[in-house]
Amino acid sequence: MNAALPMEVLKQHLIDPEICIRCNTCEETCPIDAITHDSNNYVVDPDICNGCMACVPPCPTGSIDNWRLVVRSDAYSVQDQLSWDELPREQPLPAAAAIVDEAANAVVEPVSSAGVAAMPSATPGASVPPWSAAHPYVNLYTHKTPVTATVVGNYRVTGADTDSDIHHIVLDFGELPFPVLEGQSIGILPPGTDAQGRPHHARQYSLASPRDGERAGYNNLSLTVKRVTEDHQGQSVNGVCSNYLCDLAKNDTVQVIGPFGHTFLMPNHPRANLIMICTGTGSAPMRAMTERYRRRIETGENGRLMLFFGARTERELPYFGPLMKLPRDFIDINLALSREAGQPKRYVQDLIRERAAAVRELLADRNTCIYVCGLKGMEVGVLDALREVTVQAGQDWTILHDVLRREGRLHFETY
Repeated sequence: MNAALPMEVLKQHLIDPEICIRCNTCEETCPIDAITHDSNNYVVDPDICNGCMACVPPCPTGSIDNWRLVVRSDAYSVQDQLSWDELPREQPLPAAAAIVDEAANAVVEPVSSAGVAAMPSATPGASVPPWSAAHPYVNLYTHKTPVTATVVGNYRVTGADTDSDIHHIVLDFGELPFPVLEGQSIGILPPGTDAQGRPHHARQYSLASPRDGERAGYNNLSLTVKRVTEDHQGQSVNGVCSNYLCDLAKNDTVQVIGPFGHTFLMPNHPRANLIMICTGTGSAPMRAMTERYRRRIETGENGRLMLFFGARTERELPYFGPLMKLPRDFIDINLALSREAGQPKRYVQDLIRERAAAVRELLADRNTCIYVCGLKGMEVGVLDALREVTVQAGQDWTILHDVLRREGRLHFETY
């Protein structure tokens, strides 16, 4: 009697379309271009994915961390995944496939040639939070179960005579629980449908307020939102969600999902130092962390704060007025203005080099964490500046960079 031919089992990597907020982090992170998307879903090509796990830690929602055991010949295709509104239920494997899977060890974690679990590909920042970070709550509300928040404030925080229209928007959740931490983000579901008639996907925004609320002791939070009127090529376009948010009036309601984020979190132990590097609306998480420190300034728990903040001009720098009123012995502020009349162009990386001695002193302290938020193009410049500062002191940046990543002390949130 002939035995049945064994069937190869695949541990297929899938993205949950109900939780995914289409932030593109996974596609940018994947080192082998196994992830793609259309106007509906982000998906993983089973013929390319090698299970390296590089995309899993950076995902703010955890939607990327889904797997199904399937017979390889029956793997879900890219076209299958693009059509999904939710993940399919797990199906039982044929008995022969299960036996082959167990015998061949086909679904264990990827291993290196040394026989140990392979690490994700290198990324600029850490994939773990600082050791003392508070525990974050994530995905409490999803596309299917959003929470309604009420607008209690909407203020422009850049000069009215500038093209940079940035708003500080305060949302109140009433009696509904929405616990957040500095460094986390939320998703906003704009009303209406896209060109294909489907409801708009959520857009992600970082919190600009600390864990105890924009107004201390209240169940509210704030966002920093720039009205988008042109794309990266300078072509005229109206951002669906940014224009919706910037036009909201007091007492309007919005649909919110999240919160998201489990790594870009501030340290929670006394005397922790923060180096914060940002541009434009990337100031949102830095404002949240700074305000958290400001509210406990009398406790003696704070470490040192050093801020590198980039904008084209002072008038286009959000929160400029309140920022400049903070005590100089509370925060070391360094403004990089690239279009200020009568001044040379300066970017955040230029100021990091100018303040090399102070930066080196903080880098030498194991209580220091570094946070970078803004346009993705700033990553290379910031890393180069930190490398130069380190090398000037006769130290090996490669070693320090690895330590900062491994200990959860260097974080990037760029877009």
